[in-house]
Amino acid sequence: MYRRRFIALALAATALLCHGPASAQDAYPSRPIRLIVPQSAGSGSDVVARLLSEKLSQDLGQSIVVDNRPGANGIVAMSTVAKSTPDGYTLLLTGVSQISFNPHLYASLPYNPQKDYTFISPVVDTPFVLIASKASGITSMQGFIEKARQKSGGLPFSSAGVGNSTHLAMEIIADKLGLKLTHVAYKGSGPALTGVVAGEVDAMASVLGTALPQIAAGTVVPLAVIGQTRVKELPNVPTLKEAGIDVPVMPSWWALVGPAGMDAKTVGKLNATLQAALADPQIKARLAALYLYPVVGTPDAMKQRAIQDSNVWGDFIKKRGIQSS
Repeated sequence: MYRRRFIALALAATALLCHGPASAQDAYPSRPIRLIVPQSAGSGSDVVARLLSEKLSQDLGQSIVVDNRPGANGIVAMSTVAKSTPDGYTLLLTGVSQISFNPHLYASLPYNPQKDYTFISPVVDTPFVLIASKASGITSMQGFIEKARQKSGGLPFSSAGVGNSTHLAMEIIADKLGLKLTHVAYKGSGPALTGVVAGEVDAMASVLGTALPQIAAGTVVPLAVIGQTRVKELPNVPTLKEAGIDVPVMPSWWALVGPAGMDAKTVGKLNATLQAALADPQIKARLAALYLYPVVGTPDAMKQRAIQDSNVWGDFIKKRGIQSS
């Protein structure tokens, strides 16, 4: 009798051990999730992270804590996540700069974008707009090209820093047109835009949402949208392609990733939940107010996009000899 009872208990224990991990995966998430952001509070990625965390917290039934880890063009945040346990409780809202630019800008990186992360989902695309200072007298792409060719020292443009999207977007325009431009790096997008408004530089590739108030105020002139299509906020402003400049990739996108080795079931649940949140009318409206555009996609599609962009930008960065210290 005791022997039969012992065998029954042993079999029950074995069953619990066998099914324990699956049950834990089915119950995901069972505790709060940390969402790391590579920029400071109040930045564009921080605003998006906090907006989405509200909806995701409701849908997943667990709080999502936004953890700002700015520094070194996102390297601090990327390194933190790469070293984290791949259990789905440490995630990262990252962008094209950290995934597709940094590997080619720095001689040494403490992370490998393709090996150290699990791609979960695309999040949003951010169109840019090429703007000119009102003081420059430039009112069109043709005017921009003509003035750049006339300036022996190169037409000055501002950026948020070496290797930033605002920098590389201008470099690729210069390369496609065979123009000589002079790069003036500022400490952030805000000061870079102020430099255009003040007439310290002639042009800038700015995030659409950042530039629109100045466009409305008449202090800067929109020349072309750096994106795949025109934007409804500037219906009469052509895309670069319409202006005869074929840029192969958009300058900016954001994606959700986690550490390498995450469970496929957890990744699938996060992707489905995030995609549903991005399709929610209220979320779409709030993102639209920030001039951000949700992207539909699978984990693999996001990874392939990141690889493709990295290849394109890597070749370009090497060609132009651009490096960050």
